[in-house]
Amino acid sequence: MAPEARIKAALTNCATALCAGAVALSSFSLGAEAARRHYHSRIAPEIAAPPPRALPYPQLALPFEIPGAQYLPLAWSDVAGWSDDDHLAAYKAFRASCKSIPAQQPQMIEPKAIESKAIGGSLSEPCRIAKSLELSDESKARAFFEQHFSPLRISRLGEADGFVTGYYEPVLDGSRVQTDVYNVPVYRRPSNLFVRGFKQDALSLPNKGPVYRKIGRRKLVPYYDRGEIEDGAIAGRGLELCWLKDPTDLLFAQIQGSARIKFDDGSSIRLNYDAYNGFPYTAVGRVLIERGIIPKEEMSMQKIREWMTQNPDGAKELRRQNRSYIFFRQVNLSDKDEAVGAQGIPLTAGRSIAVDKSLHVYGTPFFIEGELPIDSEKSKTPFHRLMIAQDTGSAIIGPARADLYFGAGADAGRVSGRLRHNMHFVMLVPKSLDPVARGSRLPLPDPRPSAKIAKLFPQVDPAKDQKPAGAVSATVSQARDATVAVAAPVPLPEPRPIIKPVREQRKHVRRRTSPQ
Repeated sequence: MAPEARIKAALTNCATALCAGAVALSSFSLGAEAARRHYHSRIAPEIAAPPPRALPYPQLALPFEIPGAQYLPLAWSDVAGWSDDDHLAAYKAFRASCKSIPAQQPQMIEPKAIESKAIGGSLSEPCRIAKSLELSDESKARAFFEQHFSPLRISRLGEADGFVTGYYEPVLDGSRVQTDVYNVPVYRRPSNLFVRGFKQDALSLPNKGPVYRKIGRRKLVPYYDRGEIEDGAIAGRGLELCWLKDPTDLLFAQIQGSARIKFDDGSSIRLNYDAYNGFPYTAVGRVLIERGIIPKEEMSMQKIREWMTQNPDGAKELRRQNRSYIFFRQVNLSDKDEAVGAQGIPLTAGRSIAVDKSLHVYGTPFFIEGELPIDSEKSKTPFHRLMIAQDTGSAIIGPARADLYFGAGADAGRVSGRLRHNMHFVMLVPKSLDPVARGSRLPLPDPRPSAKIAKLFPQVDPAKDQKPAGAVSATVSQARDATVAVAAPVPLPEPRPIIKPVREQRKHVRRRTSPQ
């Protein structure tokens, strides 16, 4: 056979062998897969995953829930001092709040903020009725609240009472231009102040959370604190609304959130809170108490002002302990009008309160009961008054925390300046949100075990009831003669010893060099 023919025959045989091998491999794979399926279907069938374990009770939403609070439903007869109040004055303040209540319902800009609170939008029904009733009788006003609300005692979890302070609107002397006497600027909101999620020219900015200033187009840094602003960080930019005599006057106007400024020519302007610089509020009174300068029982706004007047250098350092800084806006109000609260309506002296807006809804009635030094510093004047939540403040935090508004002027400042007292809080909940009625639809838990069962199976927390070995053995020996046997604790195994691994020495293998 010629060489070319032999090569061609060899190639043909190789191709035939490769094809046969590929067919055999594929047949083997298909057979193995079929055998595996047959095995699993006959011998080890797949077991379905067990269904998730169901809870013993359905997961139902609680009928009324305020974070960090405890509350107790009451009868009207259990509310101390309820019959002694002027309910008609409270009704007028509540009716004023109802003017803006529809804007807080689903049509408002931030409906989730209202729906997430316990009261939610339930005030819309009592407000709808109040708008159609212009009452002038005390007994009818009292009947309105008793018919449409249920009393609920409320306090912080683990505490019996709430806590109240007071605030007012200062009346200060000022100037429209800077002089040697009036040289403390009152600033409006700067244009470079920025809060995430809000436009820089928004009408309302939050009074909590971080605040930034823009550098260029994108860079954001924390805004200036009080010390930097007092040192002139934003001076000369045309932000001055007016000028005051004393930086202490400005500090107290910022704490109160509003002020009336009177000028030498007889004219005046009204200032309201507009924004803040993003730093948390620090009470200068608490700083003086912690330093032992003023005793806690003597602390008042007047004491702080007296100390600052006598210690101007110390006053500057004390002010800067509160890094928070408030910016104002001018509002069109006459001297007869009260300051405007965060709800957007004029406050009512003696009836409006500031509350924690993260927990409560504006317009909610609160009955506050106890004794306050209204007439003098040492007096204990009975205070039983239905108040309406119409304002807020950065220092007002908690479910039973309120700032009582007393009006404008020096007399209101003296009264509010000495209030730091524990009081009973009763929250008026609309009948549509009655926690007793809604709670009755929740399933009841299983009954508690009988005394005999509880004795046989005591529930002991081992972390709290650890005893030494001698005490445990004595307890066990005493339990042998008792009717109920107490099992001794099971000793824990000895900890596994830590054995360091020994590194084996590698044997040196001499390799032969390959011949070149």
